[in-house]
Amino acid sequence: MISLILIATWRRAVLIESSYQASIPLDFSGEFDMSDLVGVYEGEASTVPSSVFALHPQKAVLGVAEPSERWVEVDLSEQKLRAWDGGSLFLETLVSTGLPGYKTPTGEFRIWIKLRATKMEGGTGRLYYYLPNVPYVMYFGSNNVPNWKGYGLHGTYWHNDFGTPRSHGCVNLPTPMAEKLYYWTSPVVPEGKTMEYASADNLGTRIIIHD
Repeated sequence: MISLILIATWRRAVLIESSYQASIPLDFSGEFDMSDLVGVYEGEASTVPSSVFALHPQKAVLGVAEPSERWVEVDLSEQKLRAWDGGSLFLETLVSTGLPGYKTPTGEFRIWIKLRATKMEGGTGRLYYYLPNVPYVMYFGSNNVPNWKGYGLHGTYWHNDFGTPRSHGCVNLPTPMAEKLYYWTSPVVPEGKTMEYASADNLGTRIIIHD
């Protein structure tokens, strides 16, 4: 029921403020759709690679022991993401953030839901996209940037041009890096589940995005 309400709210918001929408998640289950394996990005077909569905056992070190000490930095000018555990660098990678007109928002955010996979759709004309089975999705929001706007960190199979803005506002990561970040951040997704909402007992990791 919660998911249906969120989807309905999301779609109403798109009609009102579509030019500021990052992506429209079409599925909150977090499960793969093996019947939908071909997407569209910038007018080109993009097939979901088999590597997206691979399951890699996670080591205990990737569990979130102290969420308050872990935070993610996205530097728009460098097109880089860094994951910090206190003052120690856990991960650094090139990313692709928003194109002109689809700028990734700056500020401080929290992850509000994590999905092992979802479908996304958005954009118009040449920049229209439909992407099934987007892997390792971590949607974030804040008081100033509501959750329904659809900004997130996620794996990427439809381009390999990291270090250059290519997205509609989300932060595109190489899928192996997104996988590491997905299991390192909170909310913690229980073993065997494909999605998890943040809560008072399972807070979402803090994300800071700056120019």
